[in-house]
Amino acid sequence: MKRTSFPIIGMHCASCAKLIERKLQKTEGVKTASVNYGSEEAVVECSLNVKDQDLANAVEEAGYKAIIKTDEEKDINKIKEEEKKRELENLKIKTIFSIVVSIFVVLGSFPEWFNFVPQFLSNPFTLLLLSTPVQFWAGKSFYQATLSGLKNRTASMDTLIAIGTSSAWAYSLISIFKGGHLYFDTATVIIALILLGRFLEAKAKAHTSDAIKKLLGLKAKTARVLQNVKTGDKLTISDIKRGNFKEFDIPIENVKVGNFIRVRPGEKIPVDGEIVEGASSVDESMITGESIPVDKKVKDKVIGGTINKTGTFIFKAEKVGKETMLSNIIKLVSEAQATRASIQRIADVVSSYFVPIVLVLAVLTFVVWYNFGNFNLALSNMIAVLIIACPCAMGLATPTAIMVGVGKGAESGILIKDAQSLEILSKAKIFIFDKTGTLTQGRPKAVDVIENKNQKISKEEVLKIAASLEKGSEHSLADAILKKAKSNRLKLATVKNFTSHAGKGIEGKIKEKIYFLGNRALMGINRINLDKWEESIKKFKYEGKTVVFLSQSKNLLGIITISDTLKGGVKETVQNLKRKGIEVWMITGDNERTAKAIAKLSGIENIVADVLPEEKANKVKELKKEKSQVVAFVGDGVNDAPSLATADIGIAIGSGTDVAIESAGITLLNKDIKSILTAYNLSRKTLSVIKQNLFWAFGYNVSLIPVAMGILYPSFHLLLNPALAAFAMAASSISVVGNSLRLKRSRIQFDSH
Repeated sequence: MKRTSFPIIGMHCASCAKLIERKLQKTEGVKTASVNYGSEEAVVECSLNVKDQDLANAVEEAGYKAIIKTDEEKDINKIKEEEKKRELENLKIKTIFSIVVSIFVVLGSFPEWFNFVPQFLSNPFTLLLLSTPVQFWAGKSFYQATLSGLKNRTASMDTLIAIGTSSAWAYSLISIFKGGHLYFDTATVIIALILLGRFLEAKAKAHTSDAIKKLLGLKAKTARVLQNVKTGDKLTISDIKRGNFKEFDIPIENVKVGNFIRVRPGEKIPVDGEIVEGASSVDESMITGESIPVDKKVKDKVIGGTINKTGTFIFKAEKVGKETMLSNIIKLVSEAQATRASIQRIADVVSSYFVPIVLVLAVLTFVVWYNFGNFNLALSNMIAVLIIACPCAMGLATPTAIMVGVGKGAESGILIKDAQSLEILSKAKIFIFDKTGTLTQGRPKAVDVIENKNQKISKEEVLKIAASLEKGSEHSLADAILKKAKSNRLKLATVKNFTSHAGKGIEGKIKEKIYFLGNRALMGINRINLDKWEESIKKFKYEGKTVVFLSQSKNLLGIITISDTLKGGVKETVQNLKRKGIEVWMITGDNERTAKAIAKLSGIENIVADVLPEEKANKVKELKKEKSQVVAFVGDGVNDAPSLATADIGIAIGSGTDVAIESAGITLLNKDIKSILTAYNLSRKTLSVIKQNLFWAFGYNVSLIPVAMGILYPSFHLLLNPALAAFAMAASSISVVGNSLRLKRSRIQFDSH
């Protein structure tokens, strides 16, 4: 199976999306298809043998245009932008034309109000001549969509508009010859206002995809590739060190894996790779949301689209084109914006029945008013019902908010897999944190160095001897001791007769003296008395620290404590989650004593310790069953993939790997744990906006359809003019999009207040 997404041009309402969706689902080999009216994207899961052209043909059969990948591999987003510009320009011309003509038609229709109007403008044939191009040229899309719907046995808002305006125009045409009231002004004004509404809506909707545009803007256009001076072939590291190369600026599309690329200060890094020469600091804020530049040196990875700040360096390209992290982020964000939240099903169900119900209500309105003996009011009220009831706002309520929410997340280094992930996160009541690499740094650090003063040895000597012994060790704690020695600028000694004691420690000879470095068991074998140190050892263990002992000739020289330190912001994050009424848990493979020490520092009361990696997912499942609430699991995205997938919503922190993105619903590209609060607050605000939009959209239709039918007439003699109905319908859609765009301007704060 494969998953593909592509833009669709020409949709005007949620019913259009449903029609295309049904067409795609009927295509052979398609498993699932989802079409989002707000993002104007389709996401299809299908067999590998289904061609993109097959999907495009299905869309065209429904009466719309799909933008698929071309042989030239031109950026599909650029093609979409060009198509949207053309569509918007065409809509703009038709809107301006309709508005100008409508003004003349209204002036000519009411000469008693506008006595300055030339007599010829009031002539019925002049009004027919003016209104016809508006009806059938400017309003052509309404008829095209209606005919397409009839072919596929469905109806949309275009059907309602086509029937409403055609009724007014056709009745006016008959009235020219048989006598009667003319409604050319009604037809032209409705079309003008609806086109104006669509134009403003399209302009507003364009801003919901600003995040994608910003991400696309991060891509470099060229790369400075190095080539062998003599052969022009690929370089080797030795060629670079000898300066045996020349530089060429080439288009980014031509960069190949294995190319060596030079980047100077202030330039964009063109693709993903690894530094082979030089050092610098790199601004990765546009990808990870981390504002502080990251220092880079040889063997460090760099990300395409980020900006080199200080030094010049050469790196080897490892991922190019669609394989880069930036391209994957753009793809993920684009697909996420096209997905549906479960809350949208309400609007989808209502919309699917809405148009047929409105048609029935419109006919009923006409019949009732006609029976009262007033044909003009019967026709006017029927048209008002058809126009006011267009369910555009309902179709836009959820997708526009999701698009803005997902986009805002991407700008902050928060990748949201789909709309459902955003929705589930907003409902989470339990957060389970993995300890190592999530709450802690995941890198053991030497914390305390304590010398035995009775042995006349300094702290520096204890650390120097320990680091010298560890130089030949592969023990997991060796790196922590070596880094501590390096930070103290200690010169290490030569070690002879190095021996590793499995599960206990190491041994080695320095200047003819034999030293032992390891745990209590190793000290016991060598009969080292630790009685005087018991109180300190107990204290360190209570703090969750690992104690390493250094001895020589039956004497303890000193101890070094090693701990996986807590990340900054953990305690504040936990406190904020608790303040929101969320239950916080920690799960770890460490022993209970170490787990309790970290939990105490974090402010977490609920602990599950001594859990093997493969058992973590089962513990998450047990907790879900026991608590019967929405559970979020927070892990590093690599070792925790099963747990991330088992939880209701998985959050991978500090990882942009394929494993993390596949397993987690939310991926935090930076390692700042406070981003969890940002993601949670974003999900809550997005769902709040969706609910506001749906309330407004449903409220608008429920309240104004009866008004259009004439329910207020018996008591207040109030009727809804069809032109006013068109204005209200357009305003409702624009207001929903505008409300969603508020998310862009809102500050999703870390703190709960």
